[in-house]
Amino acid sequence: MILDVSAVAPFSKNGFVLACPDTLEGVVVDPGDEVEDLLDSVRRRGITVKYILLTHAHLDHISGVGRAKAALDVPVGLHRADEFLYKAVVQQGIAFGFKVDPQPPLDFYLEDGGPWGFGRYAAWVHHTPGHSPGGVCLAVGRRDEDVRTLVVGDTLFAGGIGRTDLPGGDLPTLLASIRNVLFSFPDDCVVWPGHGEQTTIGRERHTNPFLT
Repeated sequence: MILDVSAVAPFSKNGFVLACPDTLEGVVVDPGDEVEDLLDSVRRRGITVKYILLTHAHLDHISGVGRAKAALDVPVGLHRADEFLYKAVVQQGIAFGFKVDPQPPLDFYLEDGGPWGFGRYAAWVHHTPGHSPGGVCLAVGRRDEDVRTLVVGDTLFAGGIGRTDLPGGDLPTLLASIRNVLFSFPDDCVVWPGHGEQTTIGRERHTNPFLT
């Protein structure tokens, strides 16, 4: 699978381009301030983007949605429970001292299941609330194979977990999402968080100080 990741200041938040190497169909995940890097990747590789998928609606994960949709003309999907945060992105920016533009309306809701296909690959949606009410993780892989790569937003990090002090956050719910949903995947499953380096389910299961 083609997987390009970019992060820029001030939030150093990871945005993703995921694509099928055979058909060059793909998806953009969580376009934020690094959106121009993601669009450059799409153009450079000749990828036809099918969807913009959002793991949750905190401002750093959605500030580039408008620019991405204007450039790509594709539908945007988010879990229904985070729509109130999405609609309040201007207010989120004010709370953090940033000017953030309103983003375009959502086109569909990301609920459990799927898959949202692109070429021979697809993204299966798993609701993982706790960091935010509508947080989801995307299990991405070939339709004809069981191997998955997890794009987990701010649910789980290498050696850490998502913060729960923002509106809608809840620590017991977050821990349950990690243990019951993410830890159902095998130890060798690669995890791409919303910030920082990649990790694996096994590494976090056995060494993450918040979970051991």
